[in-house]
Amino acid sequence: MEQLFSYGTLRSKQIQMQIFNKVLTGTPDQLLGYKLKSLQIEEEFGMADYVVVVASEIPADIIHGVVFNVSDSDLAKVDLFESNAYKRVQVKLKSGTTAWIYMES
Repeated sequence: MEQLFSYGTLRSKQIQMQIFNKVLTGTPDQLLGYKLKSLQIEEEFGMADYVVVVASEIPADIIHGVVFNVSDSDLAKVDLFESNAYKRVQVKLKSGTTAWIYMES
């Protein structure tokens, strides 16, 4: 199993059903030394507003989110779901867990 840290749309049960055909169970966690930035992504019906993780110069900056246990095939589904404005990287969370996140590419 892999760990996936979500700070945005992937926390939505509706989105989880759309991507995985199931609802994920997760554990709250935090990512330190990063911040959220607004991002506009072109979608089928125009531009949509999202947030993306970017590295911060302030170590105390914190992003609250949820860690999900996912399979390799689940991660591949998220790779397809996320636009190419994001890249998947591994980070260490406040809890000590190593998890994948999608951040600015």
